[in-house]
Amino acid sequence: MTPRQAPAGFATLVEDDIIVDGVRLAFSVQGEGDPVVFVHGTPSHSFLWRNIAPRVRDAGFQTVVYDLLGFGRSERPLGRDTSVAAQADLLPALLDALGIESANIIAHDIGGAVGQILAVRRPRRIRKLMMIDTVTYDSWPSQTWRRIIRDSGDLRYVNDEDEFSSMLSRQLRMTVSDPESMNDAILRNYLLPHDGVTGRASFFTHQVKHYDSRYTQEISSQLPALTMPVRIVWGEDDLWQPVSYAERLCRDIPGAQLSIVSKAGHFLPEDAPDQLTQEILDFLGSAS
Repeated sequence: MTPRQAPAGFATLVEDDIIVDGVRLAFSVQGEGDPVVFVHGTPSHSFLWRNIAPRVRDAGFQTVVYDLLGFGRSERPLGRDTSVAAQADLLPALLDALGIESANIIAHDIGGAVGQILAVRRPRRIRKLMMIDTVTYDSWPSQTWRRIIRDSGDLRYVNDEDEFSSMLSRQLRMTVSDPESMNDAILRNYLLPHDGVTGRASFFTHQVKHYDSRYTQEISSQLPALTMPVRIVWGEDDLWQPVSYAERLCRDIPGAQLSIVSKAGHFLPEDAPDQLTQEILDFLGSAS
């Protein structure tokens, strides 16, 4: 699948492109100070951070927002691994290209798996790690995604735009506690990257195909060896990743802090952007 320009009306935080390890990533760097890298999850892209990253920048930090390979405005290459393990290998290359030796990582959903893998494999690249409603251990894919994966072998979601839109809309509405947090306008911006047969096929090839907990299970025994500061932030009403996994993760990582946000679901940046921003700024401390 060839790279595509963002569709008309596609809201995004990423304005630039960079070639990293032979692939194109859409990204944006703003502000000055300690670097803070925002890693989104699925089904998502950098749009997720629109109410968070600018406020962190304004608090005195350099913010890096990017679309994972195969997501959003980034390239969607055929034959390229876009699993969380591959994304964890690609992130240090992006940091090198941007001249960043180590960064604070703020990661959501499968982005949290990327953060966990990077923390285990290359801990010196991470100053602090915040995981927000992250996948971990054997927590993923959720039961609803397991059913979709089981039933999508006939490619009907790829070939039928209405059925695909209905399916993904139902899933996205499950990610929030307050329905207004995923109103029609916001929902449209999550659906837009998957417009057309190519976009829908890319969604399954680059995202759903890699919903595989083996990546987080393989590193789970190494989590107790982490030494960087870690904070775990979770929506109390998360229907995809139960709070019990947040509690287990907090027990396994020495010194980890856990914050549970009431009246919020899996997409915490949508349900509680003010509280999440405060959690991030509190965790990062004073800007340098």
